[in-house]
Amino acid sequence: MLIAQITDTHIKRAGELIYRKVDTLPMLENAVAQLNRLDPAPDIVLLTGDLVDSGDPGEYARLRAAIAKLKQPVYAIPGNHDDRAAFRAAFADRAYLPGSGEHLHYTVEDWPVRLVALDTLIPGEVGGHMDQARCQWLDAQLAKAPDRPTLVFMHHPPFEVGVDHLDKWPLKGADDFGRVLARHPQIERVICGHAHRAMAVRWCGATVTVCPSTAHQFALDFRPKSPPIFTLEPPGFQLHDWRPGVGLITHTLAVGDFYARVTRG
Repeated sequence: MLIAQITDTHIKRAGELIYRKVDTLPMLENAVAQLNRLDPAPDIVLLTGDLVDSGDPGEYARLRAAIAKLKQPVYAIPGNHDDRAAFRAAFADRAYLPGSGEHLHYTVEDWPVRLVALDTLIPGEVGGHMDQARCQWLDAQLAKAPDRPTLVFMHHPPFEVGVDHLDKWPLKGADDFGRVLARHPQIERVICGHAHRAMAVRWCGATVTVCPSTAHQFALDFRPKSPPIFTLEPPGFQLHDWRPGVGLITHTLAVGDFYARVTRG
């Protein structure tokens, strides 16, 4: 099973740019086109939050038009820039989303790897939350299938990433979340967005990875009190390749035509 991950697309209204410099829609369209050229093609695509920039319904309409070109089933969760009501309306045709309740958690049972989606959004805040109710929901879902390889996908990384302006707004409830993960060894991977960089760490017994944005990246700056600087490093996405007997292998791909494909003779 091949799982593609796109994150932090930050689609704006027509004519608007991120930081007055970055046009995010064509960057997403480039990522979609590159995904569609992959051979073999991914089985599914996961969208891990900050899909639009201000939660506006018009932004979601532009997002839906762009991802409509994907050939695979798409599973989405919100990030801190998303609005739950507008998100729910934009993806109302997706049967996997819960029809009621505050949070947009869900589980997908249809694939060799079980998918568990978490909604970590706190309205109006940059950071996320895995409160008691969310942790209890996750624990119960994981307990239902202890023998199935499972991928958990969420927006906010649960660990300190080492970049000061990101670590100012952490995932609240991370310790409780970590205790849930530690109880369920069937978790093959926890995948996240939010940090606009590729990262990986072993955390509470699970491997946690972070996907780069399809648009701008955050500068890698380990200095205390580092400012929130964005960079135009190559945008990217990740492929998570499930191989029985091996596990889940994560590959990070840059969006763009950077490579000469020469057959070795």
